[in-house]
Order: sequence, then structure tokens, then C-alpha cells
Amino acid sequence: MMSLNVAFIGLGTMGYPMAGHLAKHGYNVTVYNRTTSKAEKWVEEYAGSFATTPGEAAENADIVFTCVGNDNDVHEVYCDEQGIFSHVRENTLLVDHTTASPDIARRLNALAIEHGCRFIDAPVSGGEAGAVNGVLTVMAGGALEDFERAKPVMSAFAKSSALMGDSGAGQVTKMANQVCIAGILQGLSEAVTLAQASGLDIEKMVDVLKHGAAGSWQMENRAATMAADKFDFGFAIDWMRKDLAICFEQADKLNVELPLSKQVDAEYAKLQIAGENRSDTSVLIKQFKREAE
Repeated sequence: MMSLNVAFIGLGTMGYPMAGHLAKHGYNVTVYNRTTSKAEKWVEEYAGSFATTPGEAAENADIVFTCVGNDNDVHEVYCDEQGIFSHVRENTLLVDHTTASPDIARRLNALAIEHGCRFIDAPVSGGEAGAVNGVLTVMAGGALEDFERAKPVMSAFAKSSALMGDSGAGQVTKMANQVCIAGILQGLSEAVTLAQASGLDIEKMVDVLKHGAAGSWQMENRAATMAADKFDFGFAIDWMRKDLAICFEQADKLNVELPLSKQVDAEYAKLQIAGENRSDTSVLIKQFKREAE
């Protein structure tokens, strides 16, 4: 497996360290990023090479990983004149780690088949810290044999991965993940606000509660920073609102109500206007501080 040629397209907050883990595990990695200087920096830091187009990066790859911003970005790196499909070889496995819609996943799966390739949608959870530490969770949609082919390679940056169903199922699972996070952060914002107003030591509170039914990743990693008014890190609310918009679109198609998620999204919209658009999603707690002011 270590002799595989791997391409990684998209060196953002998540993609940069994910590609790095692949290089550290001995894969022959070629990277592409829209901003070439970022790709050049990656090559200086890790063993590998960079390409000037997605197609060039993919042309000799056994597996192509993509991790970009949204549906339009995904379509561009796969389908543009110099995109992946312009150069990819038959039987190449295409793995998209972007959080995108199930619709784009299904379209790309169909296009991959037309080009004699294989495709799985494989969004991740775990945030920047998970990517840096190589402990992401991958939720995939596609054929079992393609997932089994990708799984040992993805283990370079993931602590767990699961096949959730046919094409698009990975993206639907990621939607559920984001809906859960929205609800957890709303509850945590209220809890920290109540605890601070009551004079509790937040770190001591977390040490107690994390072992019980209220325990969560968000509580362990964000409660103390929320209390300290620190938000210049992590998953930006711009990206969370992008993800929630995908959730709402899917819910509308299925006639499913997401009232709490829409409440949280409305608060994020206000925080964006207030200039918090690049702050971590835990900045949600400022809804109460803003009201108090």
C-alpha cells in the first residue's frame, strides 16, 4: 500500500495536515491548491510534489482525495477543463472529504462511472485539531469495495471510518453531525452563561459534568474557552452556516422540521453581521452577552 500514488486537492485548514499525514505514512503524494504558494509551502514541509491543476495532480494517482469549500468548488476541481476528470485514469478511486450536498456527491459518482473511475463521498468530523492530530472520523457513502480500498489509506489521518450507505449517505450523516453540534452548542452556551452568573468555576464544572450524561467533545474542548471569551480558532461560523444551509435544503425536500438548528443559524447570522464570521462556532455564547449589553 505504501507504494500508492496519492493526490490531495485542497490544502485548507483540514486538507493541509491531512495530506501531511499521508506523506508521513510513506505514500507518494502530489498536492494541488488554488493558491500555489500554499502548495509550495506544503512541499517544503513534507516529502511530495505539487501540481498546477487538479487534472495534473490526478493523472498518475491511484487515489485522489479532495477537500475544498462547497458544492461549486467540488464541481470545479472535478469538472472544469483542467479538472480531475480531464486527466484521471480508469479505476482511479476518487474520495471527496468536502462537506457538501448529497446531490453533488451523487452527480460525481455518476460522472466517475462514466470515466471508468470509482467515487465515494467521505466528509469528516473532528475539526482542525482532529486533522492535525490524525484522529478524524470519516463517514462515507458509496460501494463497499471502494470504501474498503480507501479505508487503510484514510487511516493515516482518521481514527475511525464507517460506510453509511450508498452514494450521498456520507453527506447526509455529516448533516446529522452538524445538527447535533448546533444543538449542543446552544445548550452549552446557556449552561456556561448560567454557571458564570452563579459564580461557578467553569473548569471544575467541566471536570465533573464530562463524566456524566451531559459530557461531550464540545463541553471538554470549548466550555472553558467560551467562559474566557476566546474564539480565534477552530471551525468558523461562516463554514457552519454553509453546512446548516445544506441541512435545511435537505430537510425541506423531506418535509422535516429543524427548529433548533434554525434558531442557532439565526443567531450565527447576527454574529456574522457583528464581525464574528471567522470566529469559532462556540462564539454562539455571545448571543447572551450581546443581549445583556
